[in-house]
Amino acid sequence: MCPQDSPGLRVGPLIPEQDYERLEDCDPEGSQDSPIHGEEQQPLLHVPEGLCGSWHHIQNLDSFFTKISFALGLQRWHGKVPLELALFLAGRLREGVACSLTCVHIYSYHQRNGFACILLEDVFQLGQFIFIVTFTTFLLQCVDYNVLFANPPSNRTRPGPFHSKVTLSNAILPSAQCAERIRSSPLLVLLLVLAAGFWLVQLLRSVCNLFSYWDIQVFYREALHIPPEELSSVPWAEVQSRLLALQQSGGLCVQPRPLTELDVHHRILRYTNYQVALANKGLLPARCPLPWGGSAAFLSRGLALNVDLLLFRGPFSLFRGGWELPHAYKRSDQRGALAARWGRTVLLLAALNLALSPLVLAWQVLHAFYSHVELLRREPGALGARGWSRLARLQLRHFNELPHELRARLARAYRPAAAFLRTAAPPAPLRALLARQIVFFAGALFAALLVLTVYDEDVLAVEHVLTAMTALGVTATVARSFIPEEQCQGRAPQLLLQTALAHMHYLPEEPGPGGRDRAYRQMAQLLQYRAVSLLEELLSPLLTPLFLLFWFRPRALEIIDFFHHFTVDVAGVGDICSFALMDVKRHGHPQWLSAGQTEASLSQRAEDGKTELSLMRFSLAHPLWRPPGHSSKFLGHLWGRVQQDAAAWGATSARSPPTPGVLSNCTSPLPEAFLANLFVHPLLPPRDLSPTAPCPAAATASLLASISRIAQDPSSVSPGGTGGQKLAQLPELASAEMSLHAIYLHQLHQQQQQEPWGEAAASVLSRPYSSPSQPPSPDEEKPSWSSDGEEGGACRGQSLMDTGHHGMPS
Repeated sequence: MCPQDSPGLRVGPLIPEQDYERLEDCDPEGSQDSPIHGEEQQPLLHVPEGLCGSWHHIQNLDSFFTKISFALGLQRWHGKVPLELALFLAGRLREGVACSLTCVHIYSYHQRNGFACILLEDVFQLGQFIFIVTFTTFLLQCVDYNVLFANPPSNRTRPGPFHSKVTLSNAILPSAQCAERIRSSPLLVLLLVLAAGFWLVQLLRSVCNLFSYWDIQVFYREALHIPPEELSSVPWAEVQSRLLALQQSGGLCVQPRPLTELDVHHRILRYTNYQVALANKGLLPARCPLPWGGSAAFLSRGLALNVDLLLFRGPFSLFRGGWELPHAYKRSDQRGALAARWGRTVLLLAALNLALSPLVLAWQVLHAFYSHVELLRREPGALGARGWSRLARLQLRHFNELPHELRARLARAYRPAAAFLRTAAPPAPLRALLARQIVFFAGALFAALLVLTVYDEDVLAVEHVLTAMTALGVTATVARSFIPEEQCQGRAPQLLLQTALAHMHYLPEEPGPGGRDRAYRQMAQLLQYRAVSLLEELLSPLLTPLFLLFWFRPRALEIIDFFHHFTVDVAGVGDICSFALMDVKRHGHPQWLSAGQTEASLSQRAEDGKTELSLMRFSLAHPLWRPPGHSSKFLGHLWGRVQQDAAAWGATSARSPPTPGVLSNCTSPLPEAFLANLFVHPLLPPRDLSPTAPCPAAATASLLASISRIAQDPSSVSPGGTGGQKLAQLPELASAEMSLHAIYLHQLHQQQQQEPWGEAAASVLSRPYSSPSQPPSPDEEKPSWSSDGEEGGACRGQSLMDTGHHGMPS
């Protein structure tokens, strides 16, 4: 199937010094600004007077979010909380009943729009399952298809007209006969029993979750002061800020240190960060070489569920649904035995998948049939549209990026990425010629049948006429998708790719000749046809056991080593992926502006600038968060590089940088509208928009410095506009600045790749980190980040913004 050694594997030999460790803070080196720096790290507890129960002494933040230990303390802290509520919650905890108040549930409650929507969603999902099972059983056993299709000759023993009209009631069997046919099929009875058991399990799970969400609704209303009717208008950032304020004011029992934004994200995305790191190191998704060259990535919903069961939430997984990696995985002397045991688990799970594959396949076919047939009848070209694949949502995701943030970013990147695929498609004149002919002939036959049905509707009663019209329409639609669009012929693929980079933040590399074709193939894997995604899901029950056996099982030792070497224990948070710390010293890459600041070996580096870009994005999204240690120094170094390049550009450019006036006509709060509006203005000479222009990063640095000045002075945004309009444009500025940061860092990376990677680079890598005896300047230790950004973008921002005429709506 798939060879064990894939060229895309990036784990490499892991150095023995890199081992499991415990961190008392998210800053591995410690920070002078940390509230526990230089002191004995004692728990920070808030215990109400007269209450000395052991459940008030929370040893881990997981326990804090699992048990509502703030109940009585909250009643004392704020008089509006009813005493009955506090006693009720405290009583449940004293009885040992966990209220499941986790960060994941708090976030899920907000994203699912409150208790009422969650309740209705669960009810509808359970009802949909019942409908599919019962309706399919009805179609199989309770319909007389001979009568429905009028196959037998009419019964002439009864008087009446020769042609009798058949109704639906004639084709439906009586209930007694239907029940008898069901009982006479043992296989069908077994399947119905299994479906009933599965439905009962889902019902029990939904009921348990509803109890937890009810407690969370109380928490939102009484502790965060967000009533259900106002939840939809409160963004997640506001919920998070209120949660942090509640903890810092003493309403929550937390140890050993105050809660930060990064702690919340670590808890919500504990398993997701591991998956992003596994993808970054080449262990996810599963890949298989193709006979004609290259490889195909496979990560269906079924395979992702199996990976989640194997690594995180299964009864025999590594984490077993908890917050702590078992102690055996933290010891290097048991790696062989653990890998062998995990390999046996993979084998058993693959056998179970293979045994259940007929049932899962039947369910996939039924669900796809009921979900897509009406859509195909109404919009035959719906499956020809593209959508972000599961692979894209894994590879393009930053560390500590919440799902709603990822969805918004990929939604902004969709239009330029789809335009790039249409423009950069390899020329295929023969295929286009054949497609035009197929469209012509199919359209001609369809038009003839359509005219006949308009003239006399009895034509539809002719056998297979309606089927032929449907097939001709689908054929013409599919063939038309292979004809190049004329409006895409004159657009530069490189500029569209840069436009997509502004929101994707990661792009396929295109070194050497043929790089454009490789970039097209890799982008096509990220932005798949919906028909391809549907086919993957339909084949998933058959392919998942094979990938478990031939991809994951041979890599059992590598996966065990990955969790052993890249897991750290952060006090109060639990075991998390070390990449999620976004520590440049630990996981930076010297070719992504981390040279001289990172000590990461080849196996410890995060590829594609994942650490650096994730750190930039998180700092931009949370301007009040203080990056610890080396991360703060990296951001300060990056901002200094931006200022240096901006000054160099200003000394040589004939054009002045953008002024606040360019935002005066921008009334839309969408980030793409801001980007398009900014670059519509002739800020730079046309020659500087060329991808081959000398020193292109300096041009983008100039834009970054200008946007930062605008962000630091909110009064300059839309002069004369309303206050609400100005506030709405601040997040837009943050998104635009992050877009430029991504482009800027990619541009510097490409420039560094073009330079000889020899003695000069080696000297940079061997340069030791600054000694603690030489403290950095205040600006370097604690850079002043604006409300919308801190770092640098890329010089492609000029051409990016120039493409606002073409790839983005103005």
